[in-house]
Amino acid sequence: MNKTPLNVVVLAAGKGTRMHSRLPKVMHALAGVPLLGHVLSKARQLQADRVVVVYGFGGDAVPSAFTGTDVKFVLQEPQLGTGHAVQQAFAHLLPGGNTLVLYGDVPLTRVDTLKQLVAGSRGLALLSTALDDPAGYGRIVRNKAGAIVRIVEEKDASAKEKQIREINTGILCAPTAKLGEWLPRLENHNAQKEYYLTDIVALAIVSGTRVSACQPADNWEILGVNSKDQLASLERVYQLERARQMMKEGVTLADPWRFDVRGELACGRDVFIDVNCIFEGTVKLGDGVKVGAGCVLRNVEVGTDTEFLPYTHADGVIAGNHCRVGPYARMRPGTRLADHVHVGNFVETKATEIGDGSKANHLTYLGDTTVGRKVNIGAGTIVCNYDGANKFRTVIEDDAFIGSDSQLVAPVTVGRGATIGAGSTITRDAPANELTVSRSRQTSVPGWKRPVKKEKK
Repeated sequence: MNKTPLNVVVLAAGKGTRMHSRLPKVMHALAGVPLLGHVLSKARQLQADRVVVVYGFGGDAVPSAFTGTDVKFVLQEPQLGTGHAVQQAFAHLLPGGNTLVLYGDVPLTRVDTLKQLVAGSRGLALLSTALDDPAGYGRIVRNKAGAIVRIVEEKDASAKEKQIREINTGILCAPTAKLGEWLPRLENHNAQKEYYLTDIVALAIVSGTRVSACQPADNWEILGVNSKDQLASLERVYQLERARQMMKEGVTLADPWRFDVRGELACGRDVFIDVNCIFEGTVKLGDGVKVGAGCVLRNVEVGTDTEFLPYTHADGVIAGNHCRVGPYARMRPGTRLADHVHVGNFVETKATEIGDGSKANHLTYLGDTTVGRKVNIGAGTIVCNYDGANKFRTVIEDDAFIGSDSQLVAPVTVGRGATIGAGSTITRDAPANELTVSRSRQTSVPGWKRPVKKEKK
């Protein structure tokens, strides 16, 4: 049996004056993703057959941010209300089936809630909820039998109507054919001189179409963003929901109120995450991983029982089992740690592989480097991988020992079991199993005096 087509229209034309920003409102980020991106994700999860975004303020900034998608973008100019916006989209909808109308600045509506709305759209289905303070929202007016008869906007409502607590969220689902009948009949006889999409409720009733409403499980599902304050509030709602889900799956969070995921985070058993950690991109943490306070992990994959000490930054890293990283370490893209590796405080790595059991515990830079097994890299060691024009690679073979404050000038190889004396500058390959030292003779200058600070006159 053929699937009934589902169109999704996303209204995203607003400027968002209270955001005080040159950025279109729907492009402000929540959990690292534009508000509109969250809404489009819901449309994909609903397996919509056609998605149309109506944009306006910001020109091509909105469609250009979503190039490569199968979304159709339609410009609303001038912007004459929500009904007018859907009119602009209608010519691009698939005939038959249903059309779901969403808002680009309402990012947190659950997919299950939207599925319930679509399933109930044998006629016109509205998403409504009851608020203790309904100010600013359109009110759903029912008759004595409880049937919906119309929606009145705040600015057009009487004093009695403003006492109604059930509000219209604006999200609705309607038969596409019926929508095509109602949209041309909208009028702008209201305080705003706009074409309200909500006026199709009265048109539906006149045409004998069933009008129903369903409610979300939580009121935050219908909250929109009109200011930076509201954006911050929804950020915490989103993050707390993510935190609760993670804890249900067995993750221990030191404080779920101080936890931020800006991408995808997958955790094994017995994972511990301390406060103020940020996870971006795709992060996978194996069983028993511990993440210390203030860590930032982006596109990282971690094996079992590895620990990131506080304030470690890792980007594009794969770490094995039983590693110890930080505190204050920075691992850049292309870093690969085998098992039992130690990367200590103020160590930076980039495009570097470190073998089993090797250690770089203090104040070291390793760029474009291959480190073998059981290597010890002393404090202050620098791999000089860049000559001002090109990058070169350094190889440190198994069981090597690099003394403190050494410089390895790439391209260079330190042989297996070699020892580099502290303070050496190595410009040629160091042979295996030998001590290589590069330093000038120590001298003293008789009678030399340290300069003293001159007194100000």
